[in-house]
Amino acid sequence: MRSLRNVTTLGAAVVLALAVAGCSAMQGMSSTSSGTALVETREIAKEAFLYGFPLVTNYETLYKQAVDTGNRDYRAPFNTVASAANVATPADTFVVTPNSDTPYSFLWLDLRAEPVVITMPKIEKGRYYTGQLIDLYTFNFAYLGTRTFGNGGGKYLVAGPGWKGTRPKGITTVYRAETELAYVLFRTQLFDAADLANVTRIQAGIRAEPLSRFLVRTPPPIAPAAIAWPKPSATMTTSPEAFRYLNFLLGFCPTHPSETELMTRFAKIGIGAGWTFDLAQRPRAERKALEAGIADAWLELADLQKKIDAHEVSSAEFFGTRAFLKNNYLYRFAGAKLGLYGNSGAEAIYLPYFVDATGKPADASKSSYTLRFAPGQLPPAGAFWSLTMYDGKTQFLVANPLQRYLVNSPMLKSFTYGADGSLTLVVQKDAPGREHEANWLPAPNGPFYAVLRIYMPAKSVLNGTWKQPPLQPVVH
Repeated sequence: MRSLRNVTTLGAAVVLALAVAGCSAMQGMSSTSSGTALVETREIAKEAFLYGFPLVTNYETLYKQAVDTGNRDYRAPFNTVASAANVATPADTFVVTPNSDTPYSFLWLDLRAEPVVITMPKIEKGRYYTGQLIDLYTFNFAYLGTRTFGNGGGKYLVAGPGWKGTRPKGITTVYRAETELAYVLFRTQLFDAADLANVTRIQAGIRAEPLSRFLVRTPPPIAPAAIAWPKPSATMTTSPEAFRYLNFLLGFCPTHPSETELMTRFAKIGIGAGWTFDLAQRPRAERKALEAGIADAWLELADLQKKIDAHEVSSAEFFGTRAFLKNNYLYRFAGAKLGLYGNSGAEAIYLPYFVDATGKPADASKSSYTLRFAPGQLPPAGAFWSLTMYDGKTQFLVANPLQRYLVNSPMLKSFTYGADGSLTLVVQKDAPGREHEANWLPAPNGPFYAVLRIYMPAKSVLNGTWKQPPLQPVVH
């Protein structure tokens, strides 16, 4: 899961530079025909960036995990499952804000030739596992595993948008992706370090195979054309260069009926499936208008961040199916920035701690903090919960002497409780002393944020009846 730290701390320089450049480029132009065109260019660029950012940032992960064999984060070729033999640590940088509760397994799908059959193994009761199906838009279009099918395992067929077949014998369910490329992110709960061998065994049972192999038939006679993958660039998610990648990715995304008019509007600035988008060939004023539109998108996200910090909007609103999100492109954008590959609310909810109880940004160089769960008010989870620490600058896990990157419900027996049964967690950079060490979540010497994850949350979490406790600064 990725994180959207406040725009003032992540990408602020980019936002400010684009905003200043964009505003100066637009001054005095709205009263002329060329100025009117540039104003519209700016508006469309904002809409297109909100729309396209999730696809483009998704592509960054696709490229390094399934295309670039020399990348440290390369996992496996398409239609092949790869698994991580450990939970995430500060050394893992394949995605920002990773969870460190559930070792991942990865599967990038190329569905152009034929569907792929996924096998989920049968596992014991009491352990959570899931397979999250994500299309190129970053919609979570289906789930496998504990919440949806229990722990009995099964075989599931995932088909692309052009497949015309029916469910074969032996297949539990058929899922259809909107896009020709898709991602399946598997999570298997790890109870403690001694449990890793059990998780590895479960991961080994997660398999993928083309439908023709499953049916013991000859593969389709015509193989899909080789893909000329564009190499990611440093500015692909912050500049108009994003539109070049968006055009490439739209080639794998048949236009949804609800977006026909939107694609016609995007075409006015050169956005379309398979089109060439050469920024260098565009007039300077047009480039500035495109940059200004992107700056506008970031500023709209910054406004939404205020609602996130105030807990007026939850992560459950940012992730889900197309039908759930109802083409709310700002929310999908926020989801991709806040937590790329975040789960839909019914599967897991993410409650962030970007600011403390007073509204100030969390910063362990300036304060220590406590988080108190009143008696009987621990996070209500059908599976489990965890609180994970992240460095506010890097968005990765925080190195510390205990190698403790989170505290979670499997650790409940190890905590020290108050006389009334309450649980108070200590969040700070320095060791709090032996009497409090069991409850200590180490923080970096500077800005940080923490994320409370609740897997299979109870209705009281989803409807807001249960309230997350505030992060209280400690006055020394």
